[in-house]
Amino acid sequence: MDPLKISSDRLELRALVSADVEAVHTVCQDPEIQRWVPIPSPYERQHAEYFVEQVVPEGWRTDTVYTFGVFPRGGGALIGAANLQPRTEAWEIGYWTAAEHRGRGYTAETVGALARWAFAQGVDRLEWRAEKGNEASRAVARKAGFVWEGTLRAALLSRGTLRDLWIGSLLPSDLGLESAHAYLPAQRASA
Repeated sequence: MDPLKISSDRLELRALVSADVEAVHTVCQDPEIQRWVPIPSPYERQHAEYFVEQVVPEGWRTDTVYTFGVFPRGGGALIGAANLQPRTEAWEIGYWTAAEHRGRGYTAETVGALARWAFAQGVDRLEWRAEKGNEASRAVARKAGFVWEGTLRAALLSRGTLRDLWIGSLLPSDLGLESAHAYLPAQRASA
């Protein structure tokens, strides 16, 4: 797929480009991002160059991950990044936000815009996953409408160590949208 732009009320989401390398490098110096996001630590300029100039375009070209930089609508500095990973059974969303832009609802707005776009592509289920303990990511997912599903034990290999993973899901119906397929929720056993 060719990279595309998605707009929301306050934001513009677009593929990261070479001109964004310095901003990505700067934002990823944040210890919170390095703690919760699976990126190299320390995060050097060469890591940002590789990510922006190779990983991002390759993901779009091969339809394996659609990565967006998040910017103020009308122009301005990098607010964060988000991605969608297409999978057969469900797509997965991930995100990070620059420290100075946290707490303003930008990330939940980003997640909502990407979810609506994914559902318009025929996706039936969007999953959010984060390392257990990442309360900020969990708060964003809840604000965006994700339903908490639980903890997957030893489901994340991070820096050579297996860690527990939180998981939640968002369905088109959670946003008042039609799904590509009918959904039959499990019935509770009667007592």
